[in-house]
Amino acid sequence: MFITLLIITLLIALATSLLVLRLFDRLIRKILDRVVSAELSAAWNRYLSFAVVVVGVSGGVRIWSLEKYITARTDDGEPIVLNADRWILEVYRTLIGTLQSVAWILLVFFIFALIAYVIMRGFELRRQDRPPEGGEAN
Repeated sequence: MFITLLIITLLIALATSLLVLRLFDRLIRKILDRVVSAELSAAWNRYLSFAVVVVGVSGGVRIWSLEKYITARTDDGEPIVLNADRWILEVYRTLIGTLQSVAWILLVFFIFALIAYVIMRGFELRRQDRPPEGGEAN
């Protein structure tokens, strides 16, 4: 029963991570196209996609929490039983853990992307205010 729970939570976390990634993929690609060059944008997009999936799965499948179904014992020495209520609770924890982890990594990405955008925009505005070199001097 434990192996089934582990596989189910892994599949749920993976599917949830991929769904969220699909929802944000176009936005992430646009931001990366704006912040970094076209050659680097595809590589960074692939890396960020990988990171979202890894962080989502690791946040959703909490091995240390699932260990209790193998090692933990009740007061009378019996192992904790995986009944329907515990399954629902573990599926819920998997969904919430995955979404929290993915939300954090996307928040960090968007904060750094915003900082990079503001810096780039500042350089662009400074370049526009500067008179062209080699122009006429009065």
